[in-house]
Amino acid sequence: MAGRVEGKVALVTGGSSGIGRGCAERLAQEGAHVVVTDLQDDKGAALVAGIEGAGGKASYLHHDVTSEQAWIDTVAAVKAKHGRLDILVNNAGIGLSGSVLEMSLTDFQRQTAVNLDGVFLGSKHSIPLMRQSGGGSIINMSSVAGLKGAAILAGYCATKGAVRLFTKSVALECAAAKDGIRVNSVHPGIIETPIWDTIVGTGEPGDNARPPRGPVLDAMTADGVPLGVKGYPEDIANGVLWLASDESRYVTGAELVIDGGFSVK
Repeated sequence: MAGRVEGKVALVTGGSSGIGRGCAERLAQEGAHVVVTDLQDDKGAALVAGIEGAGGKASYLHHDVTSEQAWIDTVAAVKAKHGRLDILVNNAGIGLSGSVLEMSLTDFQRQTAVNLDGVFLGSKHSIPLMRQSGGGSIINMSSVAGLKGAAILAGYCATKGAVRLFTKSVALECAAAKDGIRVNSVHPGIIETPIWDTIVGTGEPGDNARPPRGPVLDAMTADGVPLGVKGYPEDIANGVLWLASDESRYVTGAELVIDGGFSVK
């Protein structure tokens, strides 16, 4: 089935790499004009060029999701260029590991600012334009870490668990307003993306651009994933595409878990 989001305008935060990149590419393949936002400008520009080279429609905006003014400016830019917003993928995130006894308050707050504040600000400032557009779909990227605890990931789990319940609350608010906006969360498991460098301690804090450590993820997969294989960004992107499309018109406040059975154990 082609053109599942044909004519829709989608905003994907943290879209230059990893899961965000996969979502941007998949939505563009199915007919959306994708506005990619990130702090990694070179990667964002390259992604847009690739999407356009493949016949898709995309544009890029520099965007710090922790800044309210940046959100105001970003949504205003989308409205000025497209006049509407149909899909918001609140994907931007960082993963910082470490014992709760050793993590600094600065790192805890920085992770919260990106992973949770960014989702709040995105929803707050996108919903009015979505309402003017006649409705839409907000997809918040949580994690299996938002469903179950994990040693040395207390800060990360706290942000992703908060995203899960924030999603449900906003879904009910939009449903009560009868504004046609659906709000759902996606919970990836072990997906081969750059964020694992910081979670397993091989990258600089906040660096979401380095390649993942394959052997580490392979070992984690063998130990904890019932299906026995790790996931890839396109696995998450396919779920996001479904939630973004009219095929999921009766789905709101839900958790779409894509983890090979990891959270079942």
